[in-house]
Amino acid sequence: MPMLLKLFVSFLQVGLFSVGGGYAAIPLIQNQIVNVWNLMTLEEFANLITIAEMTPGPISINSATFVGMRLAGIPGALICTFGCILMPFTICLILAYYYYKYRSFSGVQTVLGCLRPAVVSLISCAGLSILTLAVFRNGKVDFSPDNLKFLEIALFAGCLFLLRKFKLGAIKIILGSGVVGTLLYLLIPGLL
Repeated sequence: MPMLLKLFVSFLQVGLFSVGGGYAAIPLIQNQIVNVWNLMTLEEFANLITIAEMTPGPISINSATFVGMRLAGIPGALICTFGCILMPFTICLILAYYYYKYRSFSGVQTVLGCLRPAVVSLISCAGLSILTLAVFRNGKVDFSPDNLKFLEIALFAGCLFLLRKFKLGAIKIILGSGVVGTLLYLLIPGLL
């Protein structure tokens, strides 16, 4: 199967099944790109997700664009982005029509209420996946000292402390941790 077709089909599936927003799409993108098609490593994927997280816009679309750009250049970025938004756009148009037509029925509210736990679990799964990639060298939970990324753990703990204790804004924390991490990696070459 040609690369662009693989990417389109993969992101069409991601767009179709990522109920709950952008963070819910991350495990699906990871499964398609890393596990099913073996188009990039888990570490490469984690780096792209980090960049997608820092750039403005929805994370699922940013991730699709960055993955497509990395794997197939500008055509890949366009194909992945289009595949990612085609199904949600179509489904939203259809659902909006029926929601406005039948919104007064109690069954509609019941269905929406039942979807909430699924959304929370998908977002939690994405968060745990990113945390695992950030803390463990091989991307798998293994607490042996040679598998832990101590700098990343210290940065995470410091950022969490600053966020909770001093209520610093997320942008300041992201920029600050980026600067501190970059300086430490440049000053101490053996950290990687």
